[in-house]
Amino acid sequence: MIERTLFREEHNIFRESVRRFIEREIVPFHAQWEEDGIVPRELWLKAGAEGLLCCTVPEEYGGLGLDYLFDVVVFEELWRVGASGPGFLIHTDLVATYILSFGTDEQKRKWLPKMVSGEAIGSLGMTEPHAGSDLKAIRTKATRDGDDFIINGQKVFISNGQMCDILVLATKTDSAAGAHGVTLFLVEGDREGFHRGRNLNKLGMKAQDTSELFFDNVRIPATNMLGQEGKGFQQMMTKLAQERLAQAIRSATVTETVIQWTVDYTSERKAFGQTIADFQNTQFVLADLQTKATVARVYTDKCIELFMQGKLDSVDAAMAKMFVCELHCEAVDKCLQLFGGWGYMWEYPITRAYADARIVKIAGGSIEIMKTIIARQMFAGKLTKPAKAKE
Repeated sequence: MIERTLFREEHNIFRESVRRFIEREIVPFHAQWEEDGIVPRELWLKAGAEGLLCCTVPEEYGGLGLDYLFDVVVFEELWRVGASGPGFLIHTDLVATYILSFGTDEQKRKWLPKMVSGEAIGSLGMTEPHAGSDLKAIRTKATRDGDDFIINGQKVFISNGQMCDILVLATKTDSAAGAHGVTLFLVEGDREGFHRGRNLNKLGMKAQDTSELFFDNVRIPATNMLGQEGKGFQQMMTKLAQERLAQAIRSATVTETVIQWTVDYTSERKAFGQTIADFQNTQFVLADLQTKATVARVYTDKCIELFMQGKLDSVDAAMAKMFVCELHCEAVDKCLQLFGGWGYMWEYPITRAYADARIVKIAGGSIEIMKTIIARQMFAGKLTKPAKAKE
């Protein structure tokens, strides 16, 4: 196996600490959280106390000021045990990143220390019932009223939506300006007129709360604007490569994990006087998946390296997401098949991994959007321009 050279001794020590925390505070309770459809707020406080949240936030804003690999370690260890409930990735990799990148010093000092400690849970409000990948088509409206804005509209499929204390919300401040009319705001979870709808019943990731959100004349001060008015679409575009890299990291980790589960299971399970692993078909299926998983891991780690150097572009990120997420879905399907009937039973981790996997072809931009981005570069100047999509 190819050694992962990105991680240094301090990352490996941290990984052991994260692994112990997950085994102690998450694994024994995750099945119950799947039934509840939500994880307890206390988990966020415990994770914050252990230094698992927002590792890259600078010390001046209450963080540890560590490099991105520390966040990667947390994400990988959660997915390695199938802990899809804690929405730490949304909180850390997206919400905190938006505030750190575009927020004022006052906004950073108000929210980032609370996000690091787990006292405040972050969520990202972009998708609407009629606007997914096409973010410039959102209809949630923010109307100026003196020194305030009044927000009306609806969001859907919002991770951490039931629990969020702070929401990075995409709105339209100029409905006639297309992408140039999109503005981001920070919306506190206790604002009057901000209503949380039902906790959505999903195919997978059942322990992670995912909500409809409604805004009925929500009044916020203009100082809650995140960045400049009309610049929200451009701000979102600058963060999409990071979001897609996170999806690839998740998929690379789950792919490796389900392969190992299947190797262990087929080595013990017997049929026709031999183990399932003794059959050539089993060996060929797993050898093929292992080879693809190794290629996916090497490319994903290269993308992590590029990201840390500020060199990861939208096409590299799109290729990583497309290839690794499609492999993720292929791996859980083929591995589940080798578990036979037990692979259809919810108490087996492979079953939950199968249900959790399907979202990866959608979240962070669909596979079809990834193909459009890649093809657009390949045929630059040679194709009729397609309708603009989320990039």
